[in-house]
Amino acid sequence: MASRGGSAHRANGSRDKICHFKLVLLGESGVGKSCLVLRFVKGEYSDHLEATIGAAFLTQTVNLDDTTVKFEIWDTAGQERYHSLAPMYYRGAQAAVVVYDISDGDTFVRAKNWVKELQRQASPSIVIALAGNKADLKDIRKVHIEDAQSYAEDNGLLFMETSAKSDQNVQELFLAIANKLPKSASGSPRTGTLEPNVSDRMRQQGNGGCCKS
Repeated sequence: MASRGGSAHRANGSRDKICHFKLVLLGESGVGKSCLVLRFVKGEYSDHLEATIGAAFLTQTVNLDDTTVKFEIWDTAGQERYHSLAPMYYRGAQAAVVVYDISDGDTFVRAKNWVKELQRQASPSIVIALAGNKADLKDIRKVHIEDAQSYAEDNGLLFMETSAKSDQNVQELFLAIANKLPKSASGSPRTGTLEPNVSDRMRQQGNGGCCKS
């Protein structure tokens, strides 16, 4: 059984293993990356979020049976002028969510380019999820779910259609990623507080995921 947030303690008082993983969101501007993160982290939705500049950083925990997964989430800007910064954020990431808008075929084409870039330049073990967002707009869809599913299967990706607006498959997407990530201790143990400042986080980008009991 899995749940979002909460304590790292079991009912019997024992402490779960805590694993930290860096996760990056990629995709074109307007596909709803920030809305997905807002829904996942705060359970909220807004039609009026401002476009992300550079990248935004948030954290959220997911409780699995015996492990608490703490996602350190980088929500990257989708505007073309920020694309050159993307490697700085996906470098050292253990997971990535590539987002497209099901009502805009061009965003699906660009999502495939992001996947190719991750396959070439990111960690070979990175877990990549493809999210067809704005599933609430299925009446005007331009990307057929069968096409996206087939592409995901051919490339070894997790795949779900999501809607930040209706909360469709948002928690399920991140739970699927959490379940796929390795839970054995790896990488260098992190030092300092669990919520380092931005400069500390940037220095730690090259580290692998870290688990501790």
